[in-house]
Amino acid sequence: QDHVCSLPKVPFRGAPCSDAAGSQVPYATIMKQVNSSLSGMLWDEVQKAPFYEYKDSVGQFHQVWFDDPHSISLKAAYVKSRGLRGIGMWNGNSLDYSREAVAEQQTQAMWQALTP
Repeated sequence: QDHVCSLPKVPFRGAPCSDAAGSQVPYATIMKQVNSSLSGMLWDEVQKAPFYEYKDSVGQFHQVWFDDPHSISLKAAYVKSRGLRGIGMWNGNSLDYSREAVAEQQTQAMWQALTP
């Protein structure tokens, strides 16, 4: 109800809470799963990032954080406003490069968001 998710403590370069406890999900999977999730797309105003929550087949809750064109464009605008030298995505090959019209639109929007 309060959208708080805790990660198990998995050692990762000495950090007590890290991405080593989670896993990467391709953007294509996220875009297909978000609409059927329990929560739908949610927005965290502090992180300026979307996320959603779902329950798996054994009843365990999961929380998925990701960037979309809106969150990427906010970060790109911040970089530009601070006169920083650049911005990049973690893993551009996780976008959906299929020939489906919706996928092409989503992928194009992500790349365009990098240029404020």
